[in-house]
Amino acid sequence: MDVDGPPPEPRPERDDQPRRTRLLVVGSICIALVLTGIVVAVLVSAGGGSGGGAAAESPALHGTVASSTTLPAASTTTLALSQPENPPDDEHADVPVAEIGSIEIPKIGLSTSLYEGIWLTVLDVGPGHWPGTALPGGYGNAVVAGHRVTHSEPFRHIDELVAGDTIVLADATGRYTYAVTGSEVVTPDTVDIVTQRPGHTVTLFACHPPGSAAYRYVVFGTLISAPRPGA
Repeated sequence: MDVDGPPPEPRPERDDQPRRTRLLVVGSICIALVLTGIVVAVLVSAGGGSGGGAAAESPALHGTVASSTTLPAASTTTLALSQPENPPDDEHADVPVAEIGSIEIPKIGLSTSLYEGIWLTVLDVGPGHWPGTALPGGYGNAVVAGHRVTHSEPFRHIDELVAGDTIVLADATGRYTYAVTGSEVVTPDTVDIVTQRPGHTVTLFACHPPGSAAYRYVVFGTLISAPRPGA
């Protein structure tokens, strides 16, 4: 007697392909997330976090001239730096010649009028103030150009100036005395000598050597005396 009964019917085979596919998809997503996390971590580390490396190296910041600045924190006064004009496209342009003050350099016996502009039309009359730079005694860098060998050669001997010599600029607001701090010879395309920076400074320049336009002789000074307010 067969007490075990008929043999059980075979169970249908399971199709594991969908399950394996799901596992592969989930595994791929997990690997992608891990790799993404690693890349982000490396970038943050290399960039120093928010505001890091690349922003600090932005080429857009190179060569720009500050248009304003502030005094130290102890003061509540805000002073703006002026913006120098570009060199004239036509230095021989027939422009009006306007006297704005005077310049004196006792060391080389110079005492003459100061005019506005750096066109040759102006410089042939006398030293010219670079438009857009600080005015005499003004906040920033007052820039003045002049001839060395022609038209009364006012800057003929500026290469004799040494630290401590004085330069006096004057206009309707008063007389401002600067002390020479140094000098250098630069190429004609070194226009950063007109850059405006915090402080009260003066820059004189002329062709160099005398009789040649190959270089520029530049003299720097800083303000040491100004009219007292209300005086």
